Amino acid sequence: MKHRLNFGAHTANMSEGGLPRERHFGYYLERSKGGAAMIVVEPVPVHKTAVLTRGNFLHDDDGIIPHFKKITDACHENGTLMIQQLYHVGAHGDWDNSYEPNWSPSGLPSLHDTDGSHAMSQAEIEQIVESFALSARRAMQAGFDGCELMAAYNALIEQFWSPATNKRNDQYGGSFENRMRFSREVLTRIREETGPEFIIGIAISIDPAYEEVLSLGQQQQIAAWHDQRRLYDYVSVGTGSYYDFTRLIPTVLYEDKLGPPYAEAIKQVVQYAKVQAESHIRTPENADYVIASGQADMVSIVRGQIADPHLANKAAAGKAADIRPCISCNHQCWGRRSRDYWISCLINPSAGREFEWGGEPYRKTDHAKNILVVGGGPAGLEAARVAAARGHAVTLAEASSELGGQFRLAGLQPRRGQILDFINWYVIQLDQLKVDVQYHTLMEADDVRACGADAVILATGSQPSETGYQRCLPGFDVLPGIERGKVCAVEDVMSRAAQLGASVLLLDDSGTWRGAGTAWYLAEKGYKVCLLTPDPYVARELTRTSADIPLREKLTKLGVEFITDSVLLEWRGDAAVIKSFLSGVESLRQFDSLVLACVNTPEKTLQQELTGEGLPIHSIGDCVSPRQAPAAIYEGRRVALAI
Repeated sequence: MKHRLNFGAHTANMSEGGLPRERHFGYYLERSKGGAAMIVVEPVPVHKTAVLTRGNFLHDDDGIIPHFKKITDACHENGTLMIQQLYHVGAHGDWDNSYEPNWSPSGLPSLHDTDGSHAMSQAEIEQIVESFALSARRAMQAGFDGCELMAAYNALIEQFWSPATNKRNDQYGGSFENRMRFSREVLTRIREETGPEFIIGIAISIDPAYEEVLSLGQQQQIAAWHDQRRLYDYVSVGTGSYYDFTRLIPTVLYEDKLGPPYAEAIKQVVQYAKVQAESHIRTPENADYVIASGQADMVSIVRGQIADPHLANKAAAGKAADIRPCISCNHQCWGRRSRDYWISCLINPSAGREFEWGGEPYRKTDHAKNILVVGGGPAGLEAARVAAARGHAVTLAEASSELGGQFRLAGLQPRRGQILDFINWYVIQLDQLKVDVQYHTLMEADDVRACGADAVILATGSQPSETGYQRCLPGFDVLPGIERGKVCAVEDVMSRAAQLGASVLLLDDSGTWRGAGTAWYLAEKGYKVCLLTPDPYVARELTRTSADIPLREKLTKLGVEFITDSVLLEWRGDAAVIKSFLSGVESLRQFDSLVLACVNTPEKTLQQELTGEGLPIHSIGDCVSPRQAPAAIYEGRRVALAI
């Protein structure tokens, strides 16, 4: 390896017809160009009972070999070591994708859904062992330097290891030695099939929330046992499991470097295998610390290299300030994968689109233009940055004294300061690209006409709704009683403009960070907060990011009251009439203030005034339709690449 920073395994879910096509090729090639020392390509299911996602690759099929060979050949040209992960998740499969029963050691229930599983016979175990070996052989034929077996997150291999999931009374269950038999047979057969030079790794995870599954001490014993027999060449150590999914891909609610202490514990008991640390090692500085302190031999940064494929090269060149910083939001990576789409990235919408948009540096324009961008929120920032990087002369007009728009307000919520880091990255990039940023510049139609720009990009954003409209009350355009006052929007709260009483009702009609994050902020400030939502639970839209459970735990500890499955019928200035969807009962509750987290209203004034005048105008972001940040940044990049 040319250094110790790797791009670890994760399900990009990009296959087409079970084959890695152009989207998949472009995605991994860009990270290889960006300097990753080792890339572990997402898992191939080893058997028909191992299929988990819509985008899984074909199992038991040599047809994948030439397509992967194209990827490994291209990445090898950049000096990247190429590894393919192989997996079987045992009891936790997905029948809707596999159309097969889930095979497991003991037939215990799935943690993926409500299905049970099938306890494997000895003949079926032997079949899976052989499937792992044949899958490894295909990986070798496809040009991979090695394979990594997924034993993490309570997948099949760990299910055999753990007394909690292995209840067998034959040679594969009971004693420690018996529970190691399956992995020993798999690893031995792979070595027989691939030879001594083929790298064999294994991925494990530590779940401190459920030590009864496999404690750190037990994982150390297992690692030492395999290491003494030199059954694998490296072990990658992560966090979380199907039992506690929130630590599997940690969000901002968890500390940096979540995984390295566990990697360090494994490193203490192995003599031959190299140890890789993963899980929330967000930055090159974090990676340097892990290596320098001896916690691991190498590190995996996945989301950081999804966000900036050139992270490794920029770090090596001493340009850490130019690295686009991952904000640990999980919105478009795990958030899209959780819905069985191919993954992308909130702050890097080129992820998964490299084959269409190209990578970095962006292609230069053949016809440089003078471009005016109106609005310095995420849409305008991205449009200005990419347009300038392509060689256009860009002016960015921002009405306020700071860049970021409402995204900056999100960064002021507890634990979300990484958003501010990202906005500051934009400030640095715009300065380097010589974008003319004009603060306190409120552009009106005559100003736009007079500037003489070759192209105008409108990113004027949205404004908080003043109506209190709730989607579950479509018959009411305006919340009854809103005119009585003591009402504000979450934007008013986070911009410090709101004057609130001691007790606050927060109407959350979004289910996102806008409502729950503001409730957290207010509770920490000492307000008595009640969060009202029409959803069956608080922060429903954050389920896709795995942030919802720890966020609800935090709000509960802060004393925030939850009212779910309910609607606000009327605001009386000092009280609220609330109706439960479940019982139909209406109740009157006293509150000093009402805070609204409802869908915003697009700011279309400039667009409407300039329409039909023949000006080359492009509207992007919330001024087109109020949405979340991924849409704004995506549209900003798309329009800048097209001009």
